[in-house]
Amino acid sequence: MRRWMARVMAAAFAAAALTAASGAAWAQAYPARPVKIIVPFAAGGVADITVRVVADKLGDRLGQRFVVENMAGAGGVTAARAALSAPADGYTLAMLTNGTAVSVALFKSLPFDPLKDFAPISLLGQFDFIVAANAASDLKSLDEALKAARAKPGDLNVATIAVGSTQHLTAVLLKSEAKIDFAMVPYRATPDALVALLRGDASLLIDTYAALRSALDDKRIRALATTGARRSKILPDVPSVAEAGIAGFDVTSWNALFAPTGTPPEIVAALGGALRDILAEPATAARLLELGIEAQASTPQDLTARLEADIKKWSEVIEKAGIQRQ
Repeated sequence: MRRWMARVMAAAFAAAALTAASGAAWAQAYPARPVKIIVPFAAGGVADITVRVVADKLGDRLGQRFVVENMAGAGGVTAARAALSAPADGYTLAMLTNGTAVSVALFKSLPFDPLKDFAPISLLGQFDFIVAANAASDLKSLDEALKAARAKPGDLNVATIAVGSTQHLTAVLLKSEAKIDFAMVPYRATPDALVALLRGDASLLIDTYAALRSALDDKRIRALATTGARRSKILPDVPSVAEAGIAGFDVTSWNALFAPTGTPPEIVAALGGALRDILAEPATAARLLELGIEAQASTPQDLTARLEADIKKWSEVIEKAGIQRQ
């Protein structure tokens, strides 16, 4: 009996060693062919350019092409479905964002669960939103804007893009946390909202640095605050919303790389290690900062925690605001 048990244990140890060895060999051989990264946005946008910068670097480091495929629309559902329909072998990756967390909160049901169906690899970067005013406006600071809103409830117009966007929900959260009343005016796209601000149809505009960069550089608009927990590296002279007296206010959007669940952990680890090195390179960080993105890698565990926290956060904001789930 003892001999039989010893043989069984020896066989088990041998099998475990063989599995570990084959896993290590797989990771060392990866990638053996081009890797596809599916992006839920159109080509040319900040998210798309961010992924392309990183994809080029991954290709240089790992010795194979990382090809970006754009699948915009349907709130990221089309892109997610495409990624999940591919084998979980590390050759199809997906970009998920803060917008994914918003979608979970906003839609009654999604055809996928980002927490169960995707394996997190690493953050790529994060970015704040900007609360801006017309440069010709009397509003010189967010504090002045908040005081104006309190003096005349409902009189202040705040422009954002579509209802349910992170920009729109940032305005909803600001209204709630500041305990003020202002009118939120959603526009089809940033250019429309910017025109409204410049014409005086809106008092404030909330959007990304990338979307507003040209108007900021031309001094047609003024940044009153950024929405992160601390001052932005991109606009270090602009105070945060928290500094304006809304303690704890923090809206920081992010882009990250995921793989379908079931992707070998050795491959996930190899990709995560490469991304940590790439995003720590000064040249990469500087390029992304030009786009309004603060380069930042993460562990899979930290990325999961961030996604979970954002789903909870935006679910509460949407419910409290009475926004109808779609």
